[in-house]
Amino acid sequence: MAKEFNTSVTCNPKRHYMVDVTAKMKVFEGLINKAKYFTINRARQFGKSSALNWILWNMSDRYLVIPASFEKSSAEDWMSTDRFCKFVCKKIAEVLIKTPDYQEFWQNIKQTEILDFDILSTKITEFCKLTKRKVVLTIDEVDQSLDNELFIKFLSMLRNMYLDREKLQDDTYTFWSVILAGVYDVKNLKIKIRPEEDHKYNSPWNVAADYRLDMAFNPQEISTMLADYENDYHFGFDIKEISEEIFKYTSGYPVLVSAVCKEIDENLDKDWSKDGVQKAVKLFIKDPNASILKNITRNVETYPDLKKLLRAITLDNFKVSYYADNLPIDLARTFSFIRPNENSQAQIHNLIFQQVLLEYFISDNQLAALTPDTSSKIFIDKNGDLNMPLIINRFQDLIRQKRNKEDEFLEREGRFMFICFLKPIINGTGFYYSEPENDDGSRMDLVITYNRKEYIIELKIWHGTEYEISGRDQLAEYLTTRNLSEGYLVTFSFLKNKVVQAKPEWIEHEGKRIYEAVI
Repeated sequence: MAKEFNTSVTCNPKRHYMVDVTAKMKVFEGLINKAKYFTINRARQFGKSSALNWILWNMSDRYLVIPASFEKSSAEDWMSTDRFCKFVCKKIAEVLIKTPDYQEFWQNIKQTEILDFDILSTKITEFCKLTKRKVVLTIDEVDQSLDNELFIKFLSMLRNMYLDREKLQDDTYTFWSVILAGVYDVKNLKIKIRPEEDHKYNSPWNVAADYRLDMAFNPQEISTMLADYENDYHFGFDIKEISEEIFKYTSGYPVLVSAVCKEIDENLDKDWSKDGVQKAVKLFIKDPNASILKNITRNVETYPDLKKLLRAITLDNFKVSYYADNLPIDLARTFSFIRPNENSQAQIHNLIFQQVLLEYFISDNQLAALTPDTSSKIFIDKNGDLNMPLIINRFQDLIRQKRNKEDEFLEREGRFMFICFLKPIINGTGFYYSEPENDDGSRMDLVITYNRKEYIIELKIWHGTEYEISGRDQLAEYLTTRNLSEGYLVTFSFLKNKVVQAKPEWIEHEGKRIYEAVI
């Protein structure tokens, strides 16, 4: 059976093309070898279940690995202590079907009286002393249980047994290692618990070991999946170049990497080129069934403060520490909507998320109706390229019509208005994203790809002639890094009764042609 790129369920190396994550998984292997309890907290479709499967597939020769998932099968199982304890025994027995003796142990417990967690803990000790191998318990999808008091007590029981194990110096007293996987950090339950119960529990999992591991894929790791694919089909594409291009748009977010590859393989005639990657990104963003993208808008609408934060980062170049201790930042980290830049400031995690958020904020904003006053076709030249000077000129005309009554609003939203104006012109054909440049948020670069050409537009706020010249220097330098000879500098000026520039014009600066407009 031919393998495929997978974006829906847990990956299986026999059926799916997968990134080689052996180096990353060695971190988890090391923690298990040291008898650590820990959590794998990552956003949805970020490789949590695949990591647990790697542990099962690669460490079962040394440990008895019990992969459990405590999804609520019925409400009755979660309504009383004795029913819940029997439910736990049932779940463990279900995954030990290949080891009949161990399965029978748990089945027998399930049929007897287990009135409380003290009895269950005693049975766990009996089991761990019975087995010839050290026992590793993994629990997936813990998010679905974090609002249940019985599950919290179960975790507290495991924590207390861990502490007793260390005190008694008896490695067979309880599970050798316990691993919880979910979106939310068990140490921060107040995100999941109802507001009136914010401080009801102390952390039931403060024994969890800390570790550092970026589970996003880097280009070299992405190339291992593409090499596997190329070995099957022999298309002869440049694996390194395409891996870097996929990383450019996804920042290594696992499901996004697979989604882009899946679009190319199944819907774009296996166009393994940079242009094919961009087409795949656009197709995926438009996919109404992409659960990871629907999850973005769902969470943004659920948490108003998160929405404000993401809008400020996306559109206003808002600067905030990625490690700031507040709820909106914590949520944005939890959902992997943001990642740290080189200055440890929060930025949108990847260009796909940025594009989705831009589209959402445009449609959600009163500026959604801001469209060119004529057919978008006039902005496309005979070669199919964008006539960027005409776009800028028409946008300037539109702003001049509006500014008398809306000066304060335009100053605050000018750059966003330009994106709104641009969107219907390139919609369906081009791709755009922003790259904030200055720490003070005073400038941002808008990068547009259209008809296989790239356009760089620097958007600035007017702060005087000297600052304008520095903007030209910065744009010229950036154009050099992109191997481009032309760029566009759009400056928003809201000085009363003062014309900074009569009309847009081409200038030569540092060997580059720059179309400069002050709006």
